[in-house]
Amino acid sequence: KASEYAVMGVLMLANFIPMFVRQQNQEVWNRRLANSLSCRRATILGLGAIGTGVAEKLKSFGMHVTGVRTRSEPHPFCDDVVPISDVDSILSETEFLILACPLTEATINVLDARRLALLPEGSGAINIGRGELVEQEALLDALDTGKLAGAVLDVFTPEPVPPGHRLWHTRNLIMTPHMSAGDPNIYIPRSLDIFFHNLRCLRNGEELP
Repeated sequence: KASEYAVMGVLMLANFIPMFVRQQNQEVWNRRLANSLSCRRATILGLGAIGTGVAEKLKSFGMHVTGVRTRSEPHPFCDDVVPISDVDSILSETEFLILACPLTEATINVLDARRLALLPEGSGAINIGRGELVEQEALLDALDTGKLAGAVLDVFTPEPVPPGHRLWHTRNLIMTPHMSAGDPNIYIPRSLDIFFHNLRCLRNGEELP
């Protein structure tokens, strides 16, 4: 579910949906044409189950996908994989940056003001990880100045976002209330199945799956 959300975010940014939502609210008709995703460049921070799902889906659109993780071993759905220590080297070629990594001491503010400045003009960001992965004020500054063309965020600092917060009014920002991974028809029952299966194995002295 989270990987589907991330792909939705890429499609929204590629088709200027944040800008068109703003124009709709302002009753402005300003036609702008969008390019196909084919051959465009996406970078995914984090290649766990969610990041892998994002990479697989974006490759089906013919995108050039770069993965970022702790090691640079090849990945079946990535054209390139770089270690997190070398992430600066590929940001200047990144059109769509997807954050799908866990929050650790090493990833707090992994997208800070300095790295935001390395992204090309008109790029976009999608965060489905944790709000603390991003230096939030710097991201909002980049949106307000037009350095970033748009962002789709599902996670924030703090949560819930309080009334009157700058996030609510930042241009070309699509916000959702931390729901990208939630799927009551599949995620919750599947999680319970896994939990109870492990519990039975624990009770029976068997290896935990």
